[in-house]
Amino acid sequence: MRWLVDGMNVIGSRPDGWWRDRPAAQCRLARELAALAAATGDEVAVVFDGHPHECGISSVDVSFAAGGRDAADDEIARRVEADGAGQALRVVTSDVELASRAHAAGAEVEGSGTFRRRLDEVAS
Repeated sequence: MRWLVDGMNVIGSRPDGWWRDRPAAQCRLARELAALAAATGDEVAVVFDGHPHECGISSVDVSFAAGGRDAADDEIARRVEADGAGQALRVVTSDVELASRAHAAGAEVEGSGTFRRRLDEVAS
């Protein structure tokens, strides 16, 4: 399985004070995604809105979308549309418009809440 994660959508699915330190929340999610990749062997990529910074995670493709509102959504949709690999691609988002775009381009979609529970199971 290959995962393409709408990072801020997953972070925002749990009101744990992430807004007080967005870069730390992004790196925390990147570490959780690395744990998922290690546990499953799945390929994981995450796209965040906001200014780029280093999280020190090499096992996950961490990227930042340039631009304003919905820049990460547009980048995720672009990646799905450009994807030609035969292995399943699953987009993680609860954004209805992005989910529709991903489905139309041939990807599966998993909601952020469901995915968050998957990450919690890996961590326990």
